[in-house]
Amino acid sequence: MSTLLDKRSSMNSNRVGAPGVALSSTPALFGIIGLRTENVANPVVTFKGTIGVSGDFGDIYRIEIVRGETYSPANVIFTAEGVVTTIATTEFKSFVAQDLLAPAAPLTVYSSYISGVTTTVRNGPEVFAGEASTPF
Repeated sequence: MSTLLDKRSSMNSNRVGAPGVALSSTPALFGIIGLRTENVANPVVTFKGTIGVSGDFGDIYRIEIVRGETYSPANVIFTAEGVVTTIATTEFKSFVAQDLLAPAAPLTVYSSYISGVTTTVRNGPEVFAGEASTPF
């Protein structure tokens, strides 16, 4: 049976309409958490999140989770691409991911980013959460 090590969340926006920022090809941070993994070898780290987007039908966007405080393609541990399917309304996109290669460290920081075409808008809500547990 596994033991919970830590559980954290980061809410950038708690409602539809905010932050109201257009996407760009440069990944934009929408959540950051630090999880205490207590130097446990091979911790199981699970993430979940939701982000609201609106845009033109067919707009493509990308959600990425990075191990670390700043964006680096070398540290991306999860990527999901989505497509806007409705016009003039906010769509809520949820995701679940894991880091099964998390380091044995006192604390590991994870960041979530979104990028895409400029006709797509981050329209809230935005939340990123994670938990770390022992592997057994």
